[in-house]
Amino acid sequence: MERLSYTLDAPIPAGGTKPRAIVGVVASGNLEVLLERVLAPDRCTVEIATAAHGFGEVWAAVVADFVARRGAGGLRIAINDGGARPDTVALRLAQGARLIAGDAP
Repeated sequence: MERLSYTLDAPIPAGGTKPRAIVGVVASGNLEVLLERVLAPDRCTVEIATAAHGFGEVWAAVVADFVARRGAGGLRIAINDGGARPDTVALRLAQGARLIAGDAP
């Protein structure tokens, strides 16, 4: 299991007031994303556990793009990866941001 950790400046604070959210399910080709509102509104941390070794640069790019585009400030995000593609990772992160902001069921 490879573990990756990123701490980023977050230009957009997460919306809403929900304290936590979870999206996805760990299964072949997918992932689980857990979000908690516990950090300063201008910071975001992402912890990733993945069985797919050697993709740190790809993860860093996907995470940086998400934090730059979405309201991720104040969030600690934990990802349990089951081999998801980058587009699936971006989708689940966006779903998590919407859910914690109260924009999705």
